[in-house]
Amino acid sequence: MSIFEVITLLGGLAMFLYGMRIMGDGLKESSSGTLKKALEQATNTPVKAFLLGLVMTAVIQSSTATIVITSGLVGAGIISLHQSLGIVIGANVGTTVTGQIIRLLDLDSSGTSFLQFFKPSTLAPLALILGIILIMSRKSSSSGAAGQIITGFGILFSGLLNMTDAVSSLADSGIIELLFSRLGENPFLGYLIGAGVAFVLQSSSAAIGILQAFSTSGQLTFGAIYAVLVGIYLGDCVTTAIVCNIGARPDAKRVGLVNILFNLGKSLVILTAVTILHRLGVLDSLWSRVIYSGGIANAHTVFNLACAILLFPSLNLCERISRRLIKDEPVAIPKKDELLEALSPVFFSTPALAFGRCYDALLVMYDMAVENIRRAFDTLSHYQEKTAEQIIQDEEYIDHMADRISNYLIQLSAHLTAPSHLEIMNHYYSAATEFERLSDHAMNIAEIGTSLSQNQSPFSEAAQSEIDVLQKLLDRILDYSGQAFQKRDIKAARHIEPLEEVVDDMVNALKDHHLERLRTGKCSVLTGTEFLNLLSEAERISDVCSNIGVATIARANPEIRSQVHDYVSTLHSGRDAEFNREYQEAHDLYFGLL
Repeated sequence: MSIFEVITLLGGLAMFLYGMRIMGDGLKESSSGTLKKALEQATNTPVKAFLLGLVMTAVIQSSTATIVITSGLVGAGIISLHQSLGIVIGANVGTTVTGQIIRLLDLDSSGTSFLQFFKPSTLAPLALILGIILIMSRKSSSSGAAGQIITGFGILFSGLLNMTDAVSSLADSGIIELLFSRLGENPFLGYLIGAGVAFVLQSSSAAIGILQAFSTSGQLTFGAIYAVLVGIYLGDCVTTAIVCNIGARPDAKRVGLVNILFNLGKSLVILTAVTILHRLGVLDSLWSRVIYSGGIANAHTVFNLACAILLFPSLNLCERISRRLIKDEPVAIPKKDELLEALSPVFFSTPALAFGRCYDALLVMYDMAVENIRRAFDTLSHYQEKTAEQIIQDEEYIDHMADRISNYLIQLSAHLTAPSHLEIMNHYYSAATEFERLSDHAMNIAEIGTSLSQNQSPFSEAAQSEIDVLQKLLDRILDYSGQAFQKRDIKAARHIEPLEEVVDDMVNALKDHHLERLRTGKCSVLTGTEFLNLLSEAERISDVCSNIGVATIARANPEIRSQVHDYVSTLHSGRDAEFNREYQEAHDLYFGLL
């Protein structure tokens, strides 16, 4: 074999691996929303969990991705370790689909022109042509993802064809026959080679695809490759377990360990069964028979499916062993910390799941900020040191949450390609900043309450009555803001801007009222200054709510996204009848309460 043929072989391998990667990325991109919903709704029925793992792995073409994502969901507390067990077994069976696709190498098109279209030599260029047309004429994110999937499929088969061409010269040299005859004589060596190749490639599908390419030489036998197949299972699951262990909680780590235990059990069952059957003469007709791509795909499928059925009852045992080997953390993690722990890098390959974890944390962050605002207003009239301390404690935690969410989104951005995902990232990043600002304003209001209490100089009855009306108006805006973000509720978002304008009017009116009280001596200088500071904080809270509402509307209306200032100016200029009506109704209602 010349150096040029070696280059062809390695180049084909590179194309095969790259094609598998971009096809898998495209499949995950297009199915990430469905994947998120399906995995999060895994039931306590092991059979349904098994089918879920099988289907999801067949869709995204990666058992590693399915198991790592499942590990992340277990770590986030969304599904239990027990629920994940069936998914793990299903993922191992689902990975056999790739091998069944690659068996098209065996297709004999002689005698019919129709079958010629399904041969890799025809299918690869057709897939590349169609894929590049979809990518270059991209009209939507779905067509772009479809183009990526089809192009990846074409590159995968092009690489496979290059490998098979290079292998043909090896067949003539006798190297393959010598290599695999030795493996047939020493199954343990074949097992180690399979495990090593899968570990290096980090993909059982890729390792088996290479084995299928070598099978075109016509010199591989079942006796030579069965141990290699079994070794591939172990190598792939070790890689998966390592990824599952990165910064993970105990239950998440146990998912990777259960996968190793299952594959060790699978290895033991297959090697023992094949050895016994061979010695009894049951496999004599198969042992030395030449095996091609389709035969390898079938053996791969039968091994996995049979072991899934045989070892399914042992799932509870695997769970118990994993709990013995990986101990629980000594201190329970509070619920809020669980949300931050769920911001795991394992979700980077599936953005919908990563965004789902950010969304959960942002909702808690918003609720905490709003609760702090309400507590802060309470300190103005009924100051309690315990309440003030709780506000400080929660404000510090909200700052911590904002930092964690922002850093997570920055790390996630390196893995995003779809414009829709970039839009969501920007929206969530801005939301984290806005929610943190709400908490800061709550802290400032609480400091006003602390100052009034320490100086024993409360607001006058008239001033407190006006503050109560202002708080009711802010509560309504905050409720609409929460609905807008949580449900992407455009209707709720449109209610915010008229109310924000009423807040501005009320702040100006209350300033005038308070200055009059100062002039007549009904309020002290200290309370006068703090009252004006309070009005400024209220105005800023309504401004933050305005930003949340406009961002929600802009996300649903791309034409507004680049002209936000013009959109808001149009509303405030009186050129929108609905805005004018809502503004006047709210103005009459709340000014009537003063």
